[in-house]
Amino acid sequence: MSEAALEALLRRDGVVVGAALTALIVAAWLYLLHLASAMSDMAMPDMPTMPGMAMAMTASQAWSWVEVGALVVMWGVMMIAMMTPAAAPMIPMFSTIHRRRTAEGRPAVPTAIFVLGYLVVWTIYSVVAALAQAGLHAASLLSPAMASTSPLLAGGLLVAAGVFQWTPLKRACLAACRSPLSFLMTAWREGRGGAFVMGLRHGLYCLGCCWALMALLFVAGVMNLLWVASIAVAILVEKVMPRGDLVGRLAGVVLVAAGVLLVARGVIG
Repeated sequence: MSEAALEALLRRDGVVVGAALTALIVAAWLYLLHLASAMSDMAMPDMPTMPGMAMAMTASQAWSWVEVGALVVMWGVMMIAMMTPAAAPMIPMFSTIHRRRTAEGRPAVPTAIFVLGYLVVWTIYSVVAALAQAGLHAASLLSPAMASTSPLLAGGLLVAAGVFQWTPLKRACLAACRSPLSFLMTAWREGRGGAFVMGLRHGLYCLGCCWALMALLFVAGVMNLLWVASIAVAILVEKVMPRGDLVGRLAGVVLVAAGVLLVARGVIG
């Protein structure tokens, strides 16, 4: 294949991958908008709202495994909506490098396998988050909007997330996320299994970078879409923008200050 033909093929693949990612992100956000709208229409409090599922219960009742499963789906869609944009620089780069290697006679591997590995990590996180939410609900620490009712809990989450922004683990994981080419060059594996493992590894770096920020969803409301979008934008900025790492550390200072203020108000109040 000539260099010109290869470049044309790479551009076409880039358009296809970009369109697929855009469709996935838009579909996830539309689903979240639907859930938020359904929640606002519900007359009964303390219910995670899924299509066709109205959970009629009092605040003291524990959720069933079916209802927790509905929460897992909700969290999974939310992770797709929030984290796929942050992975956007990595995914097209994987596709481009793989296409060049395929032109050299290497086995072809769909980019979707890499994306699947990435999303598996966030699906597991969704299970953990849903279980945590069920536990907070059982302890009467969440409002009907799925936000913390305890200033101590909300303030503690803010402080923890802010402190984590300055830790070596955060810096290491963020560096891997901000350097997609370096990651692919050092972690490359051949074949479908290799692509899946690479997606898992990238997902683990992203999880190590963002898990504390995701926990902040409990502060202002899991289905508060303005809050969800704000966290998603913050993650995107620190991963892809110039000096995003510095922005993340400065945000950590703000989070700690806000958390301390919230805890102090809770103690005084």
